[in-house]
This record gives sequence, C-alpha cells and structure tokens, in this order.
Amino acid sequence: MGVGLREILADYKTTVSWDALAGSAAIDGNNALYQFLTIIRQPDGTPLMDREGRVTSHLSGLFFRTATLMEKGIRPVYVFDGKPPDLKMRTIEERRAARSRAAEAWSEALAAGDEKEAYKQARSATRLDKETVEGAQELLRLMGVPYLTAPSEGEAQAAYMAQRGDVSYAVSQDYDSLLFGVPVLVRNLTVSGKRKIRGRTISVEPERIVLAEVLAGLSITRDDLIRMGILIGTDFNTGIRGIGPKTALKIVRAGTFDETMAEKAPETDVEPIFEFFRTPPVTTDYTVEWRTPDEDGIHDLLCNTYDFSSVRVKAVLEKMRSGSGQKTLDHWF
Repeated sequence: MGVGLREILADYKTTVSWDALAGSAAIDGNNALYQFLTIIRQPDGTPLMDREGRVTSHLSGLFFRTATLMEKGIRPVYVFDGKPPDLKMRTIEERRAARSRAAEAWSEALAAGDEKEAYKQARSATRLDKETVEGAQELLRLMGVPYLTAPSEGEAQAAYMAQRGDVSYAVSQDYDSLLFGVPVLVRNLTVSGKRKIRGRTISVEPERIVLAEVLAGLSITRDDLIRMGILIGTDFNTGIRGIGPKTALKIVRAGTFDETMAEKAPETDVEPIFEFFRTPPVTTDYTVEWRTPDEDGIHDLLCNTYDFSSVRVKAVLEKMRSGSGQKTLDHWF
C-alpha cells in the first residue's frame, strides 16, 4: 500500500526515457511480483496457470519484463522482503482479511457471470506466498540475475543499496522508499506500456523522483518527510483521520508535529516508527553480480515444468543472446 504522498509529489515526478534509465536497479521484488500477479489475468480475473492449475502469471511477468529491462540496458537486482517488523502486523492482518473478502466476492461475481466485477475482485484478492517467491527466485537464478532477501523490508534494503552506490536507483511503486532515504526512485518500470484501466487503454511510462529535489522543493528535511508519513499513515501506523499530504506538510513546516500527534493520536508511539524509517534493518552481505543465463535451464523450467510456449521463450532467449545483432550474450552482464 505505502504512504499516500502522491498529491504533493506531482511536481517532482519526471517521465524518463528508457535510455535515461540505463544502469543498475534495485527492484522491490515483492512489489514487482504483486504487480505481475495483479495485472496478468484473464478477463474474468483468472490468473495464468499451467495444466496442473499452478499460477504462472508472476513467472511470465518476471521473465518477459526482466528480459526487456536487460534489452534496454538496465541491470536489475531483485530485493525481496524478509521478516516483517512487529510494527507491521496490524497492516498484514488487515490485508489478509481484505484479500479473503475479495476472494469471496470474486467467486460470487464469477457465479453471477459478472466478468467486470470478477476481474476487479480478483485483482484485490492477489496474494504472495512462499512458493510464489521461491519460484521467482529460481527463475532469476537461471537467468543470471542477482537477488537477495532483506533482513526486513525490501524497500529499505533497496534504498540502502542505492545510498551506497551499489545500484543506480531503486524501483518500487510505493513512496515508502523516499522515507527510507532512497536518493532516486523510479516508478512504473515493471508495469510500463499499454494498460487497460476501467475499460480505457492508457500508456504508463517510467517516472523518476529525486529525493533531494523533493526535499528542496517542499523546504523540508527527510525527517520531516517521515513525520508527514506518520501523520498521513504508513504500513506501521494508521495515521490521523482527516490529515492528507497537504495538511501534513503544513504541520511539519509549522513545527507542530509533536503537539498534533499528542492531541490527535496519543495512543501512537511515534519513536519506533520514526526510527524504523530512519535506520531500518539492512545487510551488507550481498553481491551485485550478473551471470550468463542458463538457457537450457530456463527453457526446461518455463516450458517443461510450467507449460510456457517454447516458441516464445526461445524467441526471448535468442533476443537476449543476439541483442538484435548488436550485442553478444556476455555483453548483457
């Protein structure tokens, strides 16, 4: 879900070309898989599945999108969530309950023959599990694409990697990355292209947000941005009813954050939330190294195990190998 800062960030989002994104990118792995599972579905909301009924939407999205990123000169590193912090337990339980309700509504819509409602509820019922993540990691291993599991929040780890200069930028749809201190956040990288939204086809382009530009433009510090997140609501607290990003900005600029929290949300312990954003659990035990893909292994996993089209998979592998006649396979890595 992330923190709701969109309203005040509009002036700091820059649509960027693929050429401008060449470099290494730490991608929020859970966020990307969730997007693939949400978007890649049949008109009635049924995800892609193999002949045994195993969901493959995430593998399809991961394989084809990662190949596209590499073709564009982007070297991805996928960062997956580790153990969620205790602060997040309430949010996790709420999301589980919401997914369960959506799953029931999906079944009801299917039974009623309401395809539009079924698709909507199916998207809301999207969930990640251990098997989904492990399958994605196996595919990445075969593709030679590095990945790691963070000690806690993947977004925090990706932000840390960007701060260290180990990657050029971090990729996520959520704005939490800014609170975690990511210098450069790129959105829409894993979902760019033509998308159908409420029956309309729209173009979704990658966009870049530079933290330093946001802070300078709003005349606030990163600590103030964290305070704004707490006022609005994060994955770790509910926020204050009626306070959106514009009001939160006024409060932190006026220096009345503490008084507002004491008056409006006295039950909220601000300090652990603030410190989690400021100094989240991260690791330095990782290697950012791209390897030559195991083409036979990729084909066997996708085509023999999960019933992917051999023709389509081989076409992508050939494209990766030749780079449209401009690159050798080793040049990708």
